[in-house]
Amino acid sequence: MPVVHVPDGFINAPVSAAAGVVAAGAVAVALRGARRELGGTSGAEGHGGERTAPLAGLVAAFVFAVQMLNFPVAAGTSGHLLGGALAAILVGPYTGVLCIAVVLLMQGVLFADGGLTALGVNVTVMGVVTVVVAYALFRGLVLVLPRTRRSVTVASFVAALVSVPAAATAFTAIYALGGTTDVPIGKVLTAMVGVHVLIGVGEAVITMLTVGAVIAVRPDLVHGARGLTTPLKLRVGGELVDAAPAARPAAAAARSPRRLWIAGVVTALVLAGFVSFYASGSPDGLEKVAADKGIDAQAKPHAAADSPLADYGVKDVSDARLSGGLAGVIGVGATLAVGTGAFWVVRRRRTADRTAASASETV
Repeated sequence: MPVVHVPDGFINAPVSAAAGVVAAGAVAVALRGARRELGGTSGAEGHGGERTAPLAGLVAAFVFAVQMLNFPVAAGTSGHLLGGALAAILVGPYTGVLCIAVVLLMQGVLFADGGLTALGVNVTVMGVVTVVVAYALFRGLVLVLPRTRRSVTVASFVAALVSVPAAATAFTAIYALGGTTDVPIGKVLTAMVGVHVLIGVGEAVITMLTVGAVIAVRPDLVHGARGLTTPLKLRVGGELVDAAPAARPAAAAARSPRRLWIAGVVTALVLAGFVSFYASGSPDGLEKVAADKGIDAQAKPHAAADSPLADYGVKDVSDARLSGGLAGVIGVGATLAVGTGAFWVVRRRRTADRTAASASETV
């Protein structure tokens, strides 16, 4: 199951440290922004923490599961979901950055996937660049396209497609600053962008189908679908004016996302625990380019290479199907638990801040 992110040794220590600082700063900003996305309602549309927070942990677990499903993109090369566009559209850009950061942390610590010294590089490239590029493009498209569900799914396809070669370009820029091997940057850029455009098509399809599926059953839970309904127009005095929005039924406003959450968890477990066994075994885009161009000449063994779950298998379980399936299930469960706990803390912090502010105003 070659998910594979940037390992230790591709980027030198100073640039890796600088990327770590950038990633930490981005996560800090995302924490502040996620408090708004998770911590309260947004007026008549009813999007708030009580609806978004349960979905956020699920999104992280789902991204973890789908990243195990490497798909072939060219002879001897595979790709996998990055997830930044999907997370940003479903739960918001700030929360999306945190979702991807949680996934990368779990993969690096538990599964020895992505170097620990390269964690900042991975978070910057996969968790920040993809989210910023995808969400900016998505919002721009939604503003100019008709306000329909189809427009949201089309915008999600384009945003996800572009986000992947954007991430490849960002990695190439970081490699240009701190690469540990002497490889012409032009060749690296051409190879990285070329293969990741193909991977981006797979990313776009997965993102579009997932966003479309959630919108079909619970559009109120999709951050990117806010304000989807066009206001009713009435003709008054010969002019068209917006009609007053109808009050949302109490039952609809109070609908629990529990069914969607359960369905999402079951889907993630099936994908990671069973479907992942049939994923492509070919090296992913970065791994293939690194091997072909010599970028991996200074790659170092992972610090957690002896982890019981290293390489997405359970140590001492000889059956490959069972070992990989158990590792996938454990990964989904751990990511769901850590992600949900983190988002619950963020939401509680926002609630506490609002309560304190209200108390100070009354005094």
